[in-house]
Amino acid sequence: MSYTPRLRKKYDEEVVPALVEKFNYPSIMAVPRIVKIALNQGVNGATSDKKLVDVAVKEMTDIAGQKAVATLSKKAISNFKLREDMPIGAKVTLRRERMYEFLDRLIAVALPRVRDFQGINDKGFDGRGNYNFGITEQIIFPEIDIDKVSRISGMNVTIVTTAKTDQEAMELLKLMGLPFKK
Repeated sequence: MSYTPRLRKKYDEEVVPALVEKFNYPSIMAVPRIVKIALNQGVNGATSDKKLVDVAVKEMTDIAGQKAVATLSKKAISNFKLREDMPIGAKVTLRRERMYEFLDRLIAVALPRVRDFQGINDKGFDGRGNYNFGITEQIIFPEIDIDKVSRISGMNVTIVTTAKTDQEAMELLKLMGLPFKK
């Protein structure tokens, strides 16, 4: 018996029929789905202190449940004391089961822990069915021990879907449980 994440079951049993009914897809294979979730974090002050990137990579690994990698600068900028191929951030891309598990934790645990949370902004769509939003504090995730955090940093979350339009992607993400602003 293989394990199926809770949100994957919800997608198969509730979301697909609802989207087929709303958009009249010819087949269930035409229904949009989430392909991957990319987490990205730029580290402020990484040019002066190399250990900050290591801490960011460890925190991203704890949050995602998958090993994060350090991002390297593409070109040198002398005004920022930045050289080419210098580590300046951390990133991780989640797919399949880990993606659904992260999305479940984000919706059920992390986002409700944000102070004065009114919902996520619905203006983060890119025109091709992908959605971007930012998280201002990494301490909203229960995997991060608040006592061991030396500095608060945010991250960008990108949800990539197979939807052709933003309206289809918005409906997909709403049905999956993302709390958009009213």
